[in-house]
Amino acid sequence: MDERSRRLFAATEALAFGYGGVTTVATVTGIARSTINRGITELKDGANKIGRRQRKPGGGRWSAEKVHPELLAAIEELADGAIRGDPESVLRWISRSQRNIVTALCEQGFNVSQKLVGRLLKQLHYSCQANCKTKEGSSHPDRNAQFE
Repeated sequence: MDERSRRLFAATEALAFGYGGVTTVATVTGIARSTINRGITELKDGANKIGRRQRKPGGGRWSAEKVHPELLAAIEELADGAIRGDPESVLRWISRSQRNIVTALCEQGFNVSQKLVGRLLKQLHYSCQANCKTKEGSSHPDRNAQFE
């Protein structure tokens, strides 16, 4: 059962008990009395105000970009030195792993997960997959400086 159906079921049972039903159902199920009372109100109104949704619009956690507006800039900065692939291409490859980026961001004070970092990298048009050429040449000690 989802939240809404559990609330409406508890409200139905509380109404069936009659006087003291809310307390009894709350004790047996562990559902808060306020939740059961909200379900009773929804049943008595008879209208489905929120449609097929479980929660009202606007509910839920804020996105990481809203909580930490500087997060995207921090990821760009970390990815800047690890870009691989064709510079003319729209899609850019990054050689740092998501775990390494998460560790670096945690050291900077951000509380992020690997899944969030992957989603934000995709939003910034980075690809975390390896380039076709997996071995880079090591013929010249200053090879990286030549390209930068």
